[in-house]
Amino acid sequence: MDRIAGTNSAKSADVVVVGAGVIGASIALELARTARRVVVVDRASGAGQGSTSASSAVVRYNFSYLAGVETAWEAHFCWSNWAGHLGHDVADLARFERSGLVMLDVDLAPRHSWLPFYDEVGVPYETWDSAMLAKRVPGIDTGRFWPPKRIDDEDFWSTATESLGAVYTPDAGYVTDPQLAAQNLAAAATKEGAEFRFGGAVSGVESTGDRVRAIVLADGTRISTPVVVNAAGPWSGRLNELARVGSDFTIGVRPLRQEVAYVAAPEGYPGPVVADMDLGTYFRSEAGGGLLVGGTEPQCDPFQWLDDPDDADPHPTMAVFDAQVTRAARRLPGLRVPNRARGVVGVYDVTDDWTPIYDRTELPGFYVAIGTSGNQFKNAPVVGRLMATLIEQVESGADHDTNPVHYQAVHTGRRIDLGAFSRKRERNADSSGTVMG
Repeated sequence: MDRIAGTNSAKSADVVVVGAGVIGASIALELARTARRVVVVDRASGAGQGSTSASSAVVRYNFSYLAGVETAWEAHFCWSNWAGHLGHDVADLARFERSGLVMLDVDLAPRHSWLPFYDEVGVPYETWDSAMLAKRVPGIDTGRFWPPKRIDDEDFWSTATESLGAVYTPDAGYVTDPQLAAQNLAAAATKEGAEFRFGGAVSGVESTGDRVRAIVLADGTRISTPVVVNAAGPWSGRLNELARVGSDFTIGVRPLRQEVAYVAAPEGYPGPVVADMDLGTYFRSEAGGGLLVGGTEPQCDPFQWLDDPDDADPHPTMAVFDAQVTRAARRLPGLRVPNRARGVVGVYDVTDDWTPIYDRTELPGFYVAIGTSGNQFKNAPVVGRLMATLIEQVESGADHDTNPVHYQAVHTGRRIDLGAFSRKRERNADSSGTVMG
């Protein structure tokens, strides 16, 4: 991958993207396609080594707001033709596995609150009763256990007296290697002329009274630029502080430590991805007969908020592993719960309402693609296009705060209102508050 020479001499670019995860790499690709000179800086040694690498990479379409469903369904077509989306001959492509996804019925997010969005956007789905759920998902217990409970609560093992139905989306699934997906995007961006500098933490953001002017790296390198995009993931808050932006945000962002467990799948699996907010878990198949198991942040579990993302313990803990896998085993009785924790740890930048912020800021030229809350991996191919459209129109004089920019989707023809991702929006009260992949 191309890099900028590591010297202290001045550099310049039309746009500097901070962060080379799946979001930042996608933004770089789409901006480079507009003939801008794009430089990407990242503190890691390669693309996709931060939050992206810890993603379960679930591709689903259920969101609590229209723009979320529109973006996810548009992204589906990008994942389904990944080579075509990249537009370049890139070796060793990430693969989208169309396994289908089952969203179990749950009081917190009843189907009537989000299925109308499927109908409007055109997302195919099937509604299942408990008998169909049992028939289509190998070995599943269809009991209703709501609300989620700690596994040391004696009621956790109570016999279910009701059964659940589900909504099945046959086109959902997961990406087999999330880090590789980011690397694919970075490789395509490089072929479009973008330059990547790794191992370069940002130590300063320079501005005049009316515009961002440059970023400064820890080694002293100064890159002059009229446009900066903050896609720094859990470090995005720190970068906003350096830029002195955020005074007009109505939505806050904080780093959250997350764990995803890895176990052997029960006999008879693989099956579809299962989103089980009834018990507080989700799981999907993994290569080699494995199962990835994550949590849906039920209220009975403590959240691991961090003041500094660098303080995150990188090792999975037995307490979280046991809770997540035991819940999955309650749903899949054939699943065994090992006595040794195995999995991955990541840190996500989570907004107050788990809905991302894709927007400008009060500092002209300084844009943010932050607060992706662990659930935006699936939307990454389209986020690059959303941000490229936003930047192009705002830099041309559009007043996005008053008259929100819209993105005309290439595949679905939907006109996506980017005001849904505004830094100044009202909090999404309908959010179920979960990563879920």
